[in-house]
Amino acid sequence: MLMDFYVLLGIEPGATLNDIKRAYKRLARKCHPDINPGDRMAAAQFRRIAEAYETLSDPEQRRRYDTGGAPAAPDPAGTVGFQGFDFSMSVGGASASTFGELFADILQRGGSRPNEGTPERGTDLYHSLTFGFQEAMQGGQRDVTATRLEHCRTCQGSGRVRTVESRCVACQGTGNIQSARGHMVFSTSCPQCQGTGRRNDVICPACGGRQTYLRTDTLTINVSAGLADLARIRIPGKGHAGRNGGEHGDLFITVRVEPHPVFRREGDDLHLVVPIAIHEAALGARVEVPAIDGTARLRVPPGTQSGQRFRLSGRGVPSARGGTRGDLVVEVKIVLPKLLDERSKELLKEFGKINATEDVRRDLSPGSSGSKAL
Repeated sequence: MLMDFYVLLGIEPGATLNDIKRAYKRLARKCHPDINPGDRMAAAQFRRIAEAYETLSDPEQRRRYDTGGAPAAPDPAGTVGFQGFDFSMSVGGASASTFGELFADILQRGGSRPNEGTPERGTDLYHSLTFGFQEAMQGGQRDVTATRLEHCRTCQGSGRVRTVESRCVACQGTGNIQSARGHMVFSTSCPQCQGTGRRNDVICPACGGRQTYLRTDTLTINVSAGLADLARIRIPGKGHAGRNGGEHGDLFITVRVEPHPVFRREGDDLHLVVPIAIHEAALGARVEVPAIDGTARLRVPPGTQSGQRFRLSGRGVPSARGGTRGDLVVEVKIVLPKLLDERSKELLKEFGKINATEDVRRDLSPGSSGSKAL
């Protein structure tokens, strides 16, 4: 009869999961063999009630049952046996676990577990390296010492090694593990042998089942020319080894570049301030300026003003992504000479007479388009 399980639990076909749980607990208290010792009919009734509950409390089994299909066979790995119930007395008073709490614990014990043998990717490692400015511009090779978890060579990261088949020590060959809580004894499938009662492997003696060991390596890495401060280098597969033989994580190296006393970097361009004498600015000159690969010659045209900038193409930072280099941007700053003798003073006075200062401050005169209110 289609609704036997519903009738057996005394509930309607549309009952909720909470209704099913309440009905089961009520009937289990009444029909449990420990409460009815020697009553075979009560024991049979209890088994039937347990079967009804297992079927109707699982959505998929309940759907198959409601549509006329047979209940699914129980999963050996998730089967939970009830032994040694004693509902005749309370243990622990008010602090004792309720039947509902114990039942929830049983479900948790017998429920599905994630596959503990599934390989997992290892975690990443992070390191930092400090480079001098010139070293970062030129690139090259650097050694990095990293301590990481590596797969055990003996068990290849599994934590166990093959051996002659023998009886499972954890369950004494029974395939089940029993545990007690209060007056209740639970029987679950042995997780060590998956309920077979036999084992053909043992814990790896080299790693003690930890699957990994600590290893310190010195790695030689290639550093691209032109790396910027806080740039990150990724070295695949040099992080921690994964659980259950899983792949390694990666090693990430953060680059720190020390500042340069002369150059200032903006992207792939280098900026530089160069002092020039007043006569070089007035008459023009060719000035040697420092560059990261030696020196460069800058042509200062006549009449150059202090703060004026000149760009030397291709004399900046090598691009870390390859391709062309940045530029060297030179800002000139006119520096007045120290007047150490009378001759220099006379020459500057004569220069001032020839070049009227009114022309210098013409833009500040009232009414001019370049004047500003002070």
